[in-house]
Amino acid sequence: MEASAAKAPSTLAEAARQRRDIVSGEVVDEARLIRFVVGPEGQVVPDLARKLPGRGLWVAADRASVETAAKKGQFSRAAKAKVQAPPDLADQVETLLKRRLLSALGLARKAGDLTSGFEKVSSAIVAGKAAWLIEARDGAADGRRKILGLARKQPKPPRVFGLFASEELGLALGGENVIHTAFLAGRAAERWAEDARRLEGFSPLLPEDWREEPVEAKREP
Repeated sequence: MEASAAKAPSTLAEAARQRRDIVSGEVVDEARLIRFVVGPEGQVVPDLARKLPGRGLWVAADRASVETAAKKGQFSRAAKAKVQAPPDLADQVETLLKRRLLSALGLARKAGDLTSGFEKVSSAIVAGKAAWLIEARDGAADGRRKILGLARKQPKPPRVFGLFASEELGLALGGENVIHTAFLAGRAAERWAEDARRLEGFSPLLPEDWREEPVEAKREP
């Protein structure tokens, strides 16, 4: 059907960013794909930064697509050579994406694109400046419910990310007991969101038990 057809690029720059997924055959923006290359020993290597030498083998940024490419020999078919794709390739991609996101948070802190602490983050949310609310997965449930409830009341609530422990956030941001962090809207947040969306194809961005937590109810007048 015409409605399901891939959108044609409107500019040469857009066309240059499009790649063919070796699993589905669909041509899409490379932001929705993971690039792989063949290493010197014939092994398939994820190239999240898209900078490694060699011909790129592009796969949709989701676990099922990467596992299908590895199991069904589609990397070998696309490379026109026998290559080795480890069975845990999708897990490797997930781990590398998480490291990449943590590293980017550290750079964003140095650039002034992050704010941390309950009060500062709450102010950024109310002011509409927060693109992402990054909550430590091991933070206290009470504080999390309060700040999530505040975020959900906004006309344009920030997206929520909850995969990193407070220790991981502290190491990345150079602090201790980092629980609440806001990634302020801007180009850095947009770049971070691209990797977060790719990670979402491999792991939910929120712990399962958070979805069952009640958000603070509004008090009746």
